[in-house]
Amino acid sequence: MTKTHPFHAAKTHGFVRVAAATPVVHIADPVANAAEHEALIRQAGTQDVDLLVFPELSLSGYAIDDLLMQDALLVEVERQIAHLADVAGEADVVVVVGAPLRNGDALFNCGVVLANGQVLGVVPKSYLPNYREYYEKRWFSPAAGRAEDVLTLNGESVDFAPGLIFEADDRPGFVFAVEICEDFWAPLPPSTRAALAGARILCNLSASNIVIGKADERAVLCASQSVRTLSAYVFAASGWGESTTDLAWDGQATIHELGAKLAEGLRFSLESHLTVADVDVERIGLDRLRNGTFADCARLEGEAATVVPFSAPGRDDIDTLLRPLDRFPFVPDDPARLDRDCYEAFNIQVQGLMRRMTATGAERLVIGVSGGLDSTQALLVACRAFDRLDLPRTGILAYTLPGFATSDTTKASAWALMRALGVTGEEIDIRPAAERMLADIGHPYADGQPVHDITFENVQAGLRTDYLFRLANRHEAFVLGTGDLSELALGWCTYGVGDHMSHYNVNGGVAKTLIRHLIRWVADGDLVGAAATPALHAVLATEISPELVPAGADGRIQSTEDTVGPYALNDFFLFHATRFGFRPSKIAWLAHQAWKDPAAGDWPVHTPEAERVAYDLATIKGWLRKFLVRFFQTSQFKRSALPNGPKVVTGGSLSPRGDWRAPSDGNARVWLDDLEANVPDGPTAGPV
Repeated sequence: MTKTHPFHAAKTHGFVRVAAATPVVHIADPVANAAEHEALIRQAGTQDVDLLVFPELSLSGYAIDDLLMQDALLVEVERQIAHLADVAGEADVVVVVGAPLRNGDALFNCGVVLANGQVLGVVPKSYLPNYREYYEKRWFSPAAGRAEDVLTLNGESVDFAPGLIFEADDRPGFVFAVEICEDFWAPLPPSTRAALAGARILCNLSASNIVIGKADERAVLCASQSVRTLSAYVFAASGWGESTTDLAWDGQATIHELGAKLAEGLRFSLESHLTVADVDVERIGLDRLRNGTFADCARLEGEAATVVPFSAPGRDDIDTLLRPLDRFPFVPDDPARLDRDCYEAFNIQVQGLMRRMTATGAERLVIGVSGGLDSTQALLVACRAFDRLDLPRTGILAYTLPGFATSDTTKASAWALMRALGVTGEEIDIRPAAERMLADIGHPYADGQPVHDITFENVQAGLRTDYLFRLANRHEAFVLGTGDLSELALGWCTYGVGDHMSHYNVNGGVAKTLIRHLIRWVADGDLVGAAATPALHAVLATEISPELVPAGADGRIQSTEDTVGPYALNDFFLFHATRFGFRPSKIAWLAHQAWKDPAAGDWPVHTPEAERVAYDLATIKGWLRKFLVRFFQTSQFKRSALPNGPKVVTGGSLSPRGDWRAPSDGNARVWLDDLEANVPDGPTAGPV
């Protein structure tokens, strides 16, 4: 295969395709095992796999006891390694196989790394189990028992040491290390030091027989090691064909990244197979970049490591991403996980408000209720907080403040909520005050001209906030904010008014896409009383609108998403920009991967019908361009003056005291340049 070097990061967007191999095992038969390996290596090549990991002692078989000491077997293992090195080169795959190898007068349990038609290096097992059913010290020496750091294999000298770092010299971030089975059950796995030395992909060649509950234990170890070391972890265990004299094998294969499971193979399979996923080494590097603890630990605990360079497989541009990719990153696809997340998010909001109330001694609060999503969620949080503090809900002073464009639908929803929840509800019509202010400042609207400009809108928004703060003064209460994380990211809030300013804002750490599900979760869980359920469902069915401009001649109301873009896309952009710091071109590509397929079967069960749409790349680019300007250039001054409120979602605090700190006078040029240079233009078809 022709390689296209030097490698450009945008070619694969920082992804490395890895696979855990589960071959059928032939006991003490290296020739037959090598044939199984060859078939899987060639299959991996056709699937554009970059790195393929086989189980422990995969060329000889693991449970062969004293046959490991037979010269004929050991000679044949070395011969088959040479053959598989050629196969790996032909398939253009980096391969790690398991083999018993001699060094001097000692035998070692090894991971052998093959690439570019040669053996790159050999990693001996560090920790040999010798308890319960394991007796590895009968046959093997540990890595610490080796006499030198070089091993002669088929007449060639190769690096031979634990903790070798294999680094592609033409593909940034493609850096991996190898450990073997028991190594990651140790209190300090070799992969920990390998990660500190720069490895972003950790490979485990395992035999690991199966007993009840052990698969869960392995999965926990893989997930936790990938979290702790900020890495991807590829685990491949022996399966069908291993000797069952006293043990059984399930062939568990998993791929984790930063704690998340990307892929899991079929256990107890009778056929050889691959478990494949794309790991994001760029994401891992960016996470390490922003994690000062990782860097400090690397300085204090890291050790010098031997780096073995290699040329990475030459791949075409990625067409289809092989890994889970949430369309709604703030809203899990898994219903059980979504339920847990809603439970945590709601209680974070509730306890944050409870603590602020107990700290200030407040027994009343003031909130504006519009009949929209955000004020509804804040009102639900307030009701639950009052219930838990044994305070009467009548201490929640809720006001609906209709203006020039308030619809009968939202006004009715606001009143239905206030009555059903048992709060103190009142209505103040702001139109007379707004008309007076418009006249005082000489606005054309006061002379009967239908000018619905930003001044017209903000006079209404500002008056609502004025009323709320003065009402709080009058009733010895404080104002509860309602603006959400998505609006703050887009700057879709008026400076100093209710969706921006308050005494405490419970919604500032919650994305718009999650708020919708929180309201449904509260309604379905009857947390604030069944009487409110119909009103809550009515709110969920209402189009998102600021309702500041009267409906047009066609009857269409002012639509938020027509102006700032679909919240589903904006939340996707926000998550990947703030959580990982991805380039806009990568965010656009990921968004297209997530949103290009409108097939109904691909949608999480919680997705409303209105959101079951697809977007072409040109549409995504257009909305992302607007997001970048709003987020990086025009809105930070608003976020620099945010009130207190709890962080709720990962990577989701825009407080100047939290995750995101930026200059108020920045600009979006570098992000826009990347987007324009690396994402092609095309006809914008809009939603499919």
